[in-house]
Amino acid sequence: MTRTTRIRSMLAGGLVACSALLSAGIASAQEVTLRLHQFLPEQANVPAYVLKPWIERVQEASDGRIAIEMYSAMALGGTPPQLIDQARDGVVDIVWTLPGSTPGRFPQAEVFELPFFSSDAEATSRAYWQLFEENMQDTDFAGIKILGTWVHGPGLVHVKGDGVRSLEDMADLKLRAPTRMITQLLEQMGAAPIGMPVPAIPESLSKGVIDGAVVPWEVTPSLRLSELVDSHTEFAGTQAFYVATFVLAMNQAKYDSLPDDLKAVIDENSGLEFSALAGKTMQEYDAPARAIAEEAGNEIIVLDEAEVARWVEASQPVVDSWIAEMDGRGLDGQAIVDRARTLIEEATQ
Repeated sequence: MTRTTRIRSMLAGGLVACSALLSAGIASAQEVTLRLHQFLPEQANVPAYVLKPWIERVQEASDGRIAIEMYSAMALGGTPPQLIDQARDGVVDIVWTLPGSTPGRFPQAEVFELPFFSSDAEATSRAYWQLFEENMQDTDFAGIKILGTWVHGPGLVHVKGDGVRSLEDMADLKLRAPTRMITQLLEQMGAAPIGMPVPAIPESLSKGVIDGAVVPWEVTPSLRLSELVDSHTEFAGTQAFYVATFVLAMNQAKYDSLPDDLKAVIDENSGLEFSALAGKTMQEYDAPARAIAEEAGNEIIVLDEAEVARWVEASQPVVDSWIAEMDGRGLDGQAIVDRARTLIEEATQ
């Protein structure tokens, strides 16, 4: 081999080595891609202001080694009630969903959906995470990696036609209900609840399948709800008529497969503070959504404290029934209620 040939061979070998190192660097720069599946349109508040910022924080903290792709409005198939099993079974890696979409399956989380129980979304979301760690992590949610637990701001009643001004006005109203606890509440109020996920509300209203819906203010712009109903009924006082619970959940095996430093990135961007921020963010978007309804000329009815007291009294059988059901499952229902209330009070201080 001549000297020139040897030099050319060395140069070629160096280029191959450099190429291999570069390829390895690119591969290590993005070690894992996670798919996040959720049920709302991408422009809705939670995807835009909770999930997307969370994704960005995780990706940045991992130095680009974690990439998270969000698929909105059930783009990967299935229905919203199937999301939790998509995460459990590894069909997708992460989901945002309502535990209450699968009735009775996550019973302890339902305590926060009891009527007139939540006073503030941020405080209740903190309490939810704490109770999850104490009671639910190894029971209700065993086998699923829960990254966040939170609730929305006060739920209210939105209807076509004459508004709800009293308990009697709820009689036989066909209202969309998100979970079994809220279904029971609406039944107790005299309404005819119809279970359906949020995305089905506009078409159901347009076709007369329902007369209205119970949802928080923040989700109404993405549904164009102020164009489909005529009035909105709020409740005086600090306790919400109802709230629904959410989880951000990850496939346990996928989480376990991550190297320890990437697990730490997920953990550091999840948990108590993330849950509190998510709840706070949802409630902060209530005000601008309410303003849209006002600008549309819709009637906003605020039930006074005396009328609200009637609703509280009428809803007590829902609480009593839930406590009895928990007792029947071998859980101390009253103790769960008392602990949840204590945690909310502590978080509110």
